[in-house]
Amino acid sequence: MRGTLLALALVAGTATLPTGAQTPGAQEGVAVGPQYDSTHVYVAAADVDAFARCFLATFGGKSSKQTLVTVTPTPSKTTSQLLQTPVGIVSLFGFTTPIPFGFGEERNGYLVRDLDTALTEARKAGADVIVAPFPDAIGRDAIVQWPGGVDLQLYWHTTPPSYPALVHVPENRVYVSPERLAAFVQAFVAFSHGKVVDDRRDAAGEEIGLPGKLIHRVRIESGFGKMVVFATDGHLVYPYGRETTGFEVDDLDAALTRAAAAGGTVLVAPFAVAGRRSSMVLFPGEYVAEIHAPKS
Repeated sequence: MRGTLLALALVAGTATLPTGAQTPGAQEGVAVGPQYDSTHVYVAAADVDAFARCFLATFGGKSSKQTLVTVTPTPSKTTSQLLQTPVGIVSLFGFTTPIPFGFGEERNGYLVRDLDTALTEARKAGADVIVAPFPDAIGRDAIVQWPGGVDLQLYWHTTPPSYPALVHVPENRVYVSPERLAAFVQAFVAFSHGKVVDDRRDAAGEEIGLPGKLIHRVRIESGFGKMVVFATDGHLVYPYGRETTGFEVDDLDAALTRAAAAGGTVLVAPFAVAGRRSSMVLFPGEYVAEIHAPKS
């Protein structure tokens, strides 16, 4: 039930990436930490329990109590629960009403120290606030859109949460057009006080299902965690471009075995590229995730 992502194929981009904004800022920034940043997963209400079982069987961890709540500023109802694993958190939604505008397309929720400050900084960096701040049961939320059409939710808790550090930090996988690559990277790096840790115009196309081609791939690290950005011309083969998050595990084969036993489907068999072994998995509810482990 997740909205369509930017389903585009990666090509070698021609945009010039910013250089002056590639080192962390002197200020601490608004990020709290990657263990508080969740992947947003929307599935049909009937698939919620099956997704949760498969996801937790694959990665370990636990689920919060499932509740029926309103998480939007306008009337709606959804089941809501938090899946906490050692390799990343999922905010799981199963709407029982139509999903209001602005929701379902946001790929992540990022916890910030102060929502108003975060929105001011996001606007300065070039983002649009497409869903203005609104209260929820435990804090305040807003949705911003970055250059290239990338939606993220920013949120703040009245009572600060306390979660353990992750064993492996997941990567936010972003697809944008070559024309918007530089604008997106510059905006997000400025907002996050992050840095570009790798900028390759000759990355192997095998990373996203394009063997024999070269692609433009940028890796960013910040207080919000990891992000990989691909420049694309719109010619991806399924399932690439449908995934929003890449989850790192210690043993890829074991994770895939657990996923398949719990109802998942391995869409792309493990392959080695860019120092890792990677696979694509379809979870119940039509949610696609990339799973990888360091290449031994």
